[in-house]
Amino acid sequence: MLTGQTPILVLREGTKREKGRSALGNNIAAAKAIADAVRSTLGPRGLDKMLVDSMGDVVVTNDGVTILKEMDVDHPAAKMLVEVAKTQDQEAGDGTTTAVVLAGELLKRAEGLIEQNIHPTIISQGYRLASQKALEVLNEVSQPVTINDHDLLTRIAVTSMASKSVSFDRDHMGEIAVKAVTAVAQPKAGGGYDVDLDNIQLIKKQGGSMADTQLIEGVIVDKEKVHSGMPTRVENPKIALLDAAIEIKKTEIDAKIEINDPSQLNAFLQEEENMLRRMVEQVKKSGANVLLCQKGIDDLAQHLLAKEGIYAVRRVKKSDMEKLAKATGANIVSKVSELAPEDVGHAGMVEERKIGEDSLTFVTGAKKAKAVSILIRGGTEHVIDEIERSLDDALNVVAVAVEDGRYVFGGGATAEELAMRLRDHAAKIGGREQIAFESFADALETIPRTLAENAGLDPIDMLIELRKAHKGGQQRAGVNLTTGKTVDMGELHVIEPIRVGRQAIESATDAAVMILRIDDVIASKSSPPPSGGPGGPGGGMGGMGGMGGGDFGED
Repeated sequence: MLTGQTPILVLREGTKREKGRSALGNNIAAAKAIADAVRSTLGPRGLDKMLVDSMGDVVVTNDGVTILKEMDVDHPAAKMLVEVAKTQDQEAGDGTTTAVVLAGELLKRAEGLIEQNIHPTIISQGYRLASQKALEVLNEVSQPVTINDHDLLTRIAVTSMASKSVSFDRDHMGEIAVKAVTAVAQPKAGGGYDVDLDNIQLIKKQGGSMADTQLIEGVIVDKEKVHSGMPTRVENPKIALLDAAIEIKKTEIDAKIEINDPSQLNAFLQEEENMLRRMVEQVKKSGANVLLCQKGIDDLAQHLLAKEGIYAVRRVKKSDMEKLAKATGANIVSKVSELAPEDVGHAGMVEERKIGEDSLTFVTGAKKAKAVSILIRGGTEHVIDEIERSLDDALNVVAVAVEDGRYVFGGGATAEELAMRLRDHAAKIGGREQIAFESFADALETIPRTLAENAGLDPIDMLIELRKAHKGGQQRAGVNLTTGKTVDMGELHVIEPIRVGRQAIESATDAAVMILRIDDVIASKSSPPPSGGPGGPGGGMGGMGGMGGGDFGED
């Protein structure tokens, strides 16, 4: 700046800016810190994390996406890796830790290449080429699976739960997951199946043990009957679903009724009673002997329904009503007066059962149940929550296996096969991209290496053995974490849907390439908190200082 000239302020005062190598280095450091946070949870020998939020609520899990959602991540580049985990969870339901660890390793390898003065754009191009080739090879090494391959689908479910706390009872849980998915799978017009997991209801009830978790071929309504005089069990029920209150409708505007004579009061009350009687009579005329109502039921109406022997439940959740409609074939009716016999659905049984301290309504035995429920039991709230997360993973992997019809082998077998094929292909890539292509292959080997590390094995010896096995044509060779030897993963039944690996490669590559292409980070000064307490620079987007040290330096 020349003497006497006024400096021109383009950015707001307090804005922090980092450019070039420094910005890239800090972004990579933050992303690596996120990957390292979940690395120790990978695989059957991975350990759990205890997460305590600001309110003191505790979550104990080794589910990658749950850990990253619960962590209060402030750094913008680190948030990109959290998004990788979320995308993986939405698309494949499992492999969230794998995707994040792979993204972190790609950035770590890229850092070494940048130090050798290879431009980030060249690395990005090499990574793109490598990911395309990896996806081609993934399709080549995958195997077919159909909805009728019950044992294969169970093995896929069991593999997804091997690293969870439910692993000792995973065969039982895997069986439940496969039965639930196959019950709700719908054939597509052009062949194949669609699976809508919204049709599978998870109900958690504390008490009992993990082994008491069961599949109910129907819908569980977390409500009890509204009147003690109603039957507790109705066989071959005719079910009415009502999205209207069986109550006296109140006027929408303030109204005043003047009564000058006791007989008028009596007539007024009698008319109210007659209105409720007409509503109950309409339910009876439809032929229904079970009424599930989304809104309230008046006390007198409860009494009248009980006298007619009709089992009634009130304030049922909308989502449960939709599942009941699919399971029983009933129509959800919005006006009591329009309830007709053709709107009534059917099931094998409706009964009230006491589970723990709560009474629940079970609607079971529908001939063509398109909705099922899983009743989750466990000793403590934290155990039940982890069982739910494990079952959610299992349901997702079985669903995507049914939809895609392909699976691959786990235990690091597929990752090592991809790495070997990519290295063989790298010689055909011209220019500097070849080095990035080889780095991508090296990054894929972080999966078997991390599995070995978490099991207390020597990762170098394990990788040497794996490479030797795959060079010898053993495509299925993976890490046996119990014996520390390489073994055919087909014999151990360690398999996973192709979508888990495909999505992990795509998401990790996208995130790594995006972070590599950033050379300028501009962080606005944060606004001070309303209380006037300390906020200042460094609050906003991780305050830039948290990139290498700060927020993540302690981790």
